[in-house]
Amino acid sequence: MTIDSNTPLILSIDQGTTSTRTLVFTLSGEIVFTAQEEFPQIYPDNGWVEHDPEDIWNTTLRTLKKAYAFAKQHSGGIAGIGITNQRETTLVWDRATGKALYNAIVWQDRRTAKICRDLKAKYDEVEISAKTGLLLDPYFSATKAAWILDHVDGARARAQKGELAFGTVDSFLIYKLTNGQTHATDATNASRTNLFNIHTQSWDAALLDIFNVPETILPDVRDCADDYGHTDKSLLGEALPILGVAGDQQSAAIGQCCFEKGSIKSTYGTGCFVLLNTGKTCITSQNKLLSTVAYRIGGQTTYALEGSIFVAGAAVQWLRDELKIIDRAEESEKIAKSIASNQGLYLVPAFTGLGAPYWDPDARGAIFGITRDTGRAAFVRAALESVCYQTFDLFTAMSEDGAENNVEAQTLRVDGGMVHNDWLVQFLSDILDLPIERPKVMETTALGVAYLVGLQAGHFKGLDDIQSRWQKHSEFSPKMDAETRAPLLADWKSAVSKVLTK
Repeated sequence: MTIDSNTPLILSIDQGTTSTRTLVFTLSGEIVFTAQEEFPQIYPDNGWVEHDPEDIWNTTLRTLKKAYAFAKQHSGGIAGIGITNQRETTLVWDRATGKALYNAIVWQDRRTAKICRDLKAKYDEVEISAKTGLLLDPYFSATKAAWILDHVDGARARAQKGELAFGTVDSFLIYKLTNGQTHATDATNASRTNLFNIHTQSWDAALLDIFNVPETILPDVRDCADDYGHTDKSLLGEALPILGVAGDQQSAAIGQCCFEKGSIKSTYGTGCFVLLNTGKTCITSQNKLLSTVAYRIGGQTTYALEGSIFVAGAAVQWLRDELKIIDRAEESEKIAKSIASNQGLYLVPAFTGLGAPYWDPDARGAIFGITRDTGRAAFVRAALESVCYQTFDLFTAMSEDGAENNVEAQTLRVDGGMVHNDWLVQFLSDILDLPIERPKVMETTALGVAYLVGLQAGHFKGLDDIQSRWQKHSEFSPKMDAETRAPLLADWKSAVSKVLTK
């Protein structure tokens, strides 16, 4: 690939749940360099998931330095840096040193389930959801932040004095990259905290009181394409502007150019996340979906309905790392193809509870339909099928909510590591009975914030200009008939009902 030395490049930090990457994009949206580092997951107790903040920071800095060196060697300039991140993962740090008080509590963590139950008994969840678009669930950042303040000696007193800062991963990285000059987040990440009113687009005093989170620790909330300060010169040798920030799922929607009302994308990584653009209207779900900020650009907010599945690719990781019945995730496609049916086996991967539309943090995983001749291939196929069935549950809920508001999805755009698997995407199309498009550039999460950087830097004229750059790699059309589909979904529904606790 030839890189035009007269055209600036964009550095896109993609800080994920299991690894950190920094990618280098051209203005046309092509990836010309990737640096990636994995880091360990920490499981201190049942249902607890943590990351070492220094792992997050060091993997970010090392991959950024590699990407920067490549960009300097091959380009006449760098337009700026974008940051996309695992959402809801929560940190509290010392403003003076930038050091976190406690490990990052990851979005998957369920330790605050009892706190959420107690809040439900004390407050009206409907009123909280009306402001935030969210539910009272451990998934979101507010109870995580309060937990840290309550379990680290002296943390609350220090917070009241203004010595501490709270943020999701984007905010933490911005703070570190700017050497404490910028404590900010964007509207998409703020909308995932349960502290942010998505209608007024501001932190909400009543919510802060409910969750017992002091205003003194909160970041400034900015547009997705905005000025987030410059990197400290000591890090890279020059100060680069940070111009784009978005939570990973919203960034993927931007990367998939889901700018029209009714456009929809689904990302299949560790979890699965479906976002349906609802335009300027914030739809309140009647089916336990989330109302969230899709993006905020030029002070104008676009909303989305979201469904979150906690375990997607993580089910394949479980097959590989815990059951050890596959050596590599890529093997799953060939193995699933090796049998003509699922042989009646269903995996409900509620390893950390069930997300939308069930929202049952106490549900646990189960396998149904094992017989004497159940083998490795059936387990692998059941894991892949479970992702498609969970997506169907989300689409059913979205269809009901959308129909009431004249929002209807016609085609699904997919991305994430799992959708390299053709068998999976075809089965998904069959189960949803919907056409599916897979993009040429699969790293849509990183691409989304690259687009935001280009927009803020003035290289793109607007969203229509960005939309024109999206390219389709392949399309999948449903081939399964209704008579085959119906019993599969009925058996899935039966399996789920057996693990629900409420």
